Amino acid sequence: MTAESARFARRLWARLPRPLDPLQSIKVKFGVVVVVTACVAVLIVLWGYPFGFRARQTMPVGVLLSLVVTQLLAHGMTAPLREMTAAARAMARGDYSRRVRATSRDEVGELAQAFNRMAADLAEVDRQRREFVANVSHELRTPISALRAVLENVADGVTPATPDVLETALDQTERLGRLVTQLLDLSRVEAGAAALDVTDLDIAAFVADVVAEARAGRPDAVFEPDVAPGLRAAADRDRLHQVVANLLDNAARHSPDGRPVTVTARPANPPGGLVIEVADEGPGIPPEERARVFERFSRGSASGAGTPGGGTGLGLAIANWATELHGGDITVMDTPSGCRIRVVIPPDPATRPDPW
Repeated sequence: MTAESARFARRLWARLPRPLDPLQSIKVKFGVVVVVTACVAVLIVLWGYPFGFRARQTMPVGVLLSLVVTQLLAHGMTAPLREMTAAARAMARGDYSRRVRATSRDEVGELAQAFNRMAADLAEVDRQRREFVANVSHELRTPISALRAVLENVADGVTPATPDVLETALDQTERLGRLVTQLLDLSRVEAGAAALDVTDLDIAAFVADVVAEARAGRPDAVFEPDVAPGLRAAADRDRLHQVVANLLDNAARHSPDGRPVTVTARPANPPGGLVIEVADEGPGIPPEERARVFERFSRGSASGAGTPGGGTGLGLAIANWATELHGGDITVMDTPSGCRIRVVIPPDPATRPDPW
């Protein structure tokens, strides 16, 4: 038999019906196989007596037919286990595309379904990892190349070291610093939930500080804060800073040139809570992507993936993590145009278990 014939035979055997799949217990399946095997052997022996055949003649035939019936009846009982073994070996080689046929309703079928879900999750994690490496490599290469070009021109005397030239180099260095900060924040996310240092914050002053930093990082963007005077709330300043700073950076990246990015803060209900909203007039987030926009490494269709400054898919994920540490919620709101993200901090922030 050639290799092609052997593969065809295996595919044909794999497509044969599995008569015991509707049974919900592997113990019942084994019982059915034993009963049917015994009945076939006994019936063959009894069938031979009217024709003058003795048991020593009909018994081997009965055993042989019983084995054939057993193979057909029990087809598929252990096939998922063999398929899972082959798929696990493929995963060890980096192939996460293999799936197991999970038509059985017993314990092996449940295991096959769980295995398929695990394989899909691992494939998604591997895809995100590859995208993250590509995104970070792109984000690092762009400012490093620009910084190198500026410094080479200055060193070769092609360009004088004027304040404008040095400011360009400083901008690229700050961009590198923002990326390193995001990676450090990600390491904190991976390490688990951190304890909150909750203090009483003057929200107007807090927002003014974050907006000033955002303006320094993106001097071409327009930020418009709108905070009620005298508004105060209990929160961890550093973690809340992560939330607002990442939302402002994300909004400024997607907002059209010259159009404002607004950040508003108001009291929440019940009293003592805080609601912060950051809105831009960019392309917005499609409804089908809103459930995934706060996941790590997620870069939506409007994120500018593959373009300079398109981001690494970490900013919103870090904002979500810091919000959930406060026991709050972060959501994408429906707007006629652009994007509006709302953050709700409860009156008494309490650290939640790390959702990742």
